[in-house]
Amino acid sequence: MPRLTLIVPAYNVQGYVRECLDSVLQQDFTDFEVVAVDDCSPDGSGAILDEYAERDPRVRVLHLTENVGLGHARNAGMELATGDYLLFLDSDDTLTPGSLSGIAGRLDATDDPDILVHDYARSFWDGRLLPNRRADLLGGAEPAVFPLSERPALLDLPQVVWNKAYRRDFVEAHGFRFPSGSYEDVPWTYTALVTAESIALLDRICVLHRQRREGGKTLGAVSRKHFDVFDQYERVFTYLDEHPEFESWRPALFRRMVDHYLTVLEKPGHLPKNARSEFFHRAAADYNRRLPEGFERPGGARGYKYAMLGRDSYPALTGVTRANQVRTRARARNTRHVGRAKRAAMRMIYQSQLRLPLDENLAVFSAYWGRGYACNPAAIDAELARLAPHIRRVWTVRAEHVSRMPKGVEVAVVGSREYWTALARGTYFINNVNFADSLIKREGQIHLQTHHGTPLKTMGLDQADYPASTNMDMADLLRRCDRWDYSITSNRHSTTVWERVYPCSYTSLETGYPRNDVLINAGAEEVARARRELGAADGSKVFLYTPTHREYQKEFSPRIDLAKLAEELGPDVTLLVRGHYFYKPTGKLAELQASGRVIDVSAHPCVEELYLAADAMITDYSSAMFDYANLDRPIVIFADDWETYKVVRGSYFDLMAEPPGAVATSQAQLTDILRSDEWRSEESAVLRAAFRKRFCDFDDGRAAERIVRTVFLNEEDVLPVVPLAARKPAPSPAQALELVERV
Repeated sequence: MPRLTLIVPAYNVQGYVRECLDSVLQQDFTDFEVVAVDDCSPDGSGAILDEYAERDPRVRVLHLTENVGLGHARNAGMELATGDYLLFLDSDDTLTPGSLSGIAGRLDATDDPDILVHDYARSFWDGRLLPNRRADLLGGAEPAVFPLSERPALLDLPQVVWNKAYRRDFVEAHGFRFPSGSYEDVPWTYTALVTAESIALLDRICVLHRQRREGGKTLGAVSRKHFDVFDQYERVFTYLDEHPEFESWRPALFRRMVDHYLTVLEKPGHLPKNARSEFFHRAAADYNRRLPEGFERPGGARGYKYAMLGRDSYPALTGVTRANQVRTRARARNTRHVGRAKRAAMRMIYQSQLRLPLDENLAVFSAYWGRGYACNPAAIDAELARLAPHIRRVWTVRAEHVSRMPKGVEVAVVGSREYWTALARGTYFINNVNFADSLIKREGQIHLQTHHGTPLKTMGLDQADYPASTNMDMADLLRRCDRWDYSITSNRHSTTVWERVYPCSYTSLETGYPRNDVLINAGAEEVARARRELGAADGSKVFLYTPTHREYQKEFSPRIDLAKLAEELGPDVTLLVRGHYFYKPTGKLAELQASGRVIDVSAHPCVEELYLAADAMITDYSSAMFDYANLDRPIVIFADDWETYKVVRGSYFDLMAEPPGAVATSQAQLTDILRSDEWRSEESAVLRAAFRKRFCDFDDGRAAERIVRTVFLNEEDVLPVVPLAARKPAPSPAQALELVERV
């Protein structure tokens, strides 16, 4: 029987639950079990729980067949608990290091009290930690164990369960269970506290309670769910009615009830405007029905609000808060001043077009900050033309890149009349980066964020831990991300990272990357044509070198001596070199092309064609490896500066421990790998297979079609993903040559 049981319900937390479980399993105290409850979560949370259970026998997973809500999920977890004490941990929260040792030690020192109350802090998305404002209640507890009557101020702590440990036989003896609905902690917390004969305190922060920027918690948005609070206090007072021995707590709990009702009523972002008066009148009814005999109202403005509830006078209450509202509006005006300054700089045409209705058949595309027709947006554009030709497609492009656009593609130059009109009137917005801050998202507009890679290096909020990698204002970044309605991913790894580092209220579409469809669907002729257009001789080997951007490298200077490598590999090898798009052309690569065996393809308009043409890829930390892996062709990692790179930029996994193929840390080693068969060895294939299993989840050749049918055509029956083992990627260059010659 373990000392502690941690019950962790999970629902739509795939971006957070790993961090939660890691914080538990990495504790120095080990005498515990975790009962993880998958509350029929529609995302990958259940699979993540199973993954941890396979690795650690202390984790047990219960998969519910229907979504029952947080309270009943906890109840289900309690049925499986075997520990002396129950702890309830929300699956997006974390334990602080050493917290379980502290809890267990305090339980031992206080002879197993009914309840142990510990401290916590609120953890915000921007890195702030906000301590418990009533942490003073947890200090200086003498005696060490006491009933609530000796420390009644503990009722002023937030009515939550995750800052306490409950002795399991105490819970079972009194039949405590969580009810349905929101605010389910209210009846549990109050009834347990007044019932407990022995309470102990631990003046230590044990839980970091995550405050998601987008809400995320059940009550983080405007909703009528806040009306559930009435049912929960009904349960509290019913318990008092059934247990006259606790009658003395009625005034204190009445005060907590009224304060709670007023908080819900007054706090912005809780109740819909048209429900506020209804909530007030229900609160007033509870006030008058439950008012204890001889109850003394608090003084000051708070007491006046109590009186207004007693009179059921909603207009009077709103008058009391008018002064606060005036101050709030003043602060809002200062905020709006910044917005007005930005809008004043916009062209008048944009302002006038914003007053016109949306064009329901207008889709606005962009890629790489207006650099041209590329990546996932281009693949969606092509599929949209096939499946929904009635939708007009306009690409926003910077003037210097217009010449790169294919013929027949409608272009709106950034800053032009056509550009502002498209931004004002379009219904669909598709981009692999964020649109400009000047775009005002209108009601009815749909933003589709396609991304442009799988994250190995840290992204979004995680970059804040690596200040050398970015000078981005994270609040500004997330305001841009707030416009997303959909976020596309090509694998579950990406889904969990995006949802955590871009914590906004969008829907993740696990469709695969549209740009990778061609890697599955291309035939021998397409592969052969890609080779011919690059001038690669039949039968030669083509290696594509795709290094990534480095914050500590101001211009693209290949870390490989390409001329020497080409010479050592011999005349039958062609090196394609593609610099990262962040770097401007320097002319250095042009000097290497004289031999014809080193070709600068940095400006090639379609990287997917380069993938088709290459026999193998050489890369360092570029996300190109994740896309190329769909072809099931060899990948070689050249990582001469891995230690520096991971310190400056950070990474989500150790590429040296989990590479997609052979690894070289010096040019001499790279040359040996490429001159031998090591680059395409059986060992390399085994590494690639594991890599593909992890990162090629959804790229089965039908990603673009899934997106068009889901987002643009509103079809509900999503095309099933073809299993990885059943996919047949485009033929290799050697296979393509053989097939073409047969024809």
